[in-house]
Amino acid sequence: MKTRYIGLLLGTLLLTGCDLEEVPQHTADKNAVFGSENGLQLYANSFYEWMPSANNIHQADAISDYSTRRNAPDFLRDGVYSSRTNDNTSASGYDLIAMGSDWNWGWGTLRNLNFFLANNVNPKVPEPTRQHFNGLARFFRAWFYFEKVKRYGDVPWIDKPLDVADPQLYGGRDSRTLVMDNVLADLDFAIANIRTVDNASRTLITKDVALALKARVALFEGTFRKYHTDKGLASSANTWLGQAESAAKVIMDGGRYRLNTSGGTDQAYRQLFVGDAPVAAEVLLTVASSVTLGVRHAANWYFTSSTTGTRFSFIRPFIHTYLKLDGTPFTNESGYQTKTFMEETKGRDKRLQQTIRTPGYTRTNAGTPVAAPPAFTYSYTGYQPIKWTVDNVAIDGGNNNTNTVPVFRYAEVLLNYAEAKAELGTLTNEDWAKTIGALRSRAGITGGLSTLPTVVDPYLQSTYFPGITNPVILEVRRERGIELALEGFRFYDIVRWKRGSLFEMPWRGIYVPEANKLMDLNEDGTPDVYFYTVLPATQISGVTYLNVATEAQRLTNGTSGEITWLANIPRKFDDKKYLYPIPEAHLLVNPALGQNPGWQ
Repeated sequence: MKTRYIGLLLGTLLLTGCDLEEVPQHTADKNAVFGSENGLQLYANSFYEWMPSANNIHQADAISDYSTRRNAPDFLRDGVYSSRTNDNTSASGYDLIAMGSDWNWGWGTLRNLNFFLANNVNPKVPEPTRQHFNGLARFFRAWFYFEKVKRYGDVPWIDKPLDVADPQLYGGRDSRTLVMDNVLADLDFAIANIRTVDNASRTLITKDVALALKARVALFEGTFRKYHTDKGLASSANTWLGQAESAAKVIMDGGRYRLNTSGGTDQAYRQLFVGDAPVAAEVLLTVASSVTLGVRHAANWYFTSSTTGTRFSFIRPFIHTYLKLDGTPFTNESGYQTKTFMEETKGRDKRLQQTIRTPGYTRTNAGTPVAAPPAFTYSYTGYQPIKWTVDNVAIDGGNNNTNTVPVFRYAEVLLNYAEAKAELGTLTNEDWAKTIGALRSRAGITGGLSTLPTVVDPYLQSTYFPGITNPVILEVRRERGIELALEGFRFYDIVRWKRGSLFEMPWRGIYVPEANKLMDLNEDGTPDVYFYTVLPATQISGVTYLNVATEAQRLTNGTSGEITWLANIPRKFDDKKYLYPIPEAHLLVNPALGQNPGWQ
């Protein structure tokens, strides 16, 4: 989608961004741009350049509580990350915030949007048309500022293009409440004025996309204010939660979207992430790929290569949160702690087998299906993702993926609605059935689909949310983690719930009953892996031999137990890390910005 507009933009606009401390640049003749609907459309196309890429999204959970990776993120290592580090990098190197300078402290996109809004006043263009494009600009400004507030808290609110003499260029930061009130006003304006109701390609901003962003923003802000009581904003939390509920409900009542069920419970979930065309029934907005335009991404490379990416792997405590097909917790089973990979992946929520490699999973090699157990040349834990990867081995080695990557989808809308109402204490049985119940039904779960849960799951509570005693909130959070895994939400879900200590969770993998013994993880009669403390003199071709007697990788009981990875590298999450530091280079130019607490 982005590449489609590049040629048009270069021929029509000379728009250059600036940071808050940089000298604004001139633009092309305004009459050529703002004097016709075509000119406005060409300018508005530039807004989309700020959107995340496919790689940004499917790599965004590289720092999260439910995953391990080849190294401990600098952000989580005590004393390693600083305001100087933040000048050039993000916490993970791969998270959603690392998409470019404007997703860090850059402000060029904001100037582009504000310049448009300040100059879109030509009476030659009908008022409704101008307001439609203003709605698009204000949608992107709201999204831009939402990401800034998530990362930094208080930021300068700027709603006009600044020149070099403007004192605001070197001003301080405005309060979170002022900025977020303006974000909400921008979104309400966008919803009221964007005239596009539906878009078959799912690549354009519509009214429903604006509503979906409002629900996302308001849920974040409402829960952040509720749980971060030290900010003194808890009294306004319910107002924001009500905004999230109402925005999501408008989409739900509109009837233009539904959960994809094509392919049945074994395939419907993963179809959303591996097809070349977006599943229009469920997807509101997507990052499209194009062979013709050379726009591709690297999901297969990222999730299969031992040298590319972070070697992202899920950890066992999160895998334990997937329910059994009857709707009961897996952790209610006696002896669940010592179940093997083969045992623990049977009879579970069918999103598990559509999210990671499980017994029976195959990939195509030269047209032939080949058994594909977890590859310990890639995975540290045995829980290897497949959610974003297509099953063709031939595209593993580069930027070869053409499957679309959703940015907004209906499942998130349902989850936002359910969580907002759960936090408000107003979620009903009917609400549960059409949100959490519907999502679980698609995943093959048969129990607990129509009535609110009344019993707290002790595993979920003790492992993840010890401060939550409401079983409805606990189950909504369980569902959100599973449904939206690997879609870039987890880091900031943990932030808004104020559960940063989860980032310190030990990185544990599958249970190995006995070291120095062949294991057949996909139960096809052929051994796959051998976890050894002493390497055998003779090795079998096709078997991966993994040393579990190293400082970095061990079994919890020495010659048996769960695989552990990097237990020797401590990870630490302080309260200061709920906000990133203001980059040092920008503080030196403009000390009035001030530094976030704890980062001085």
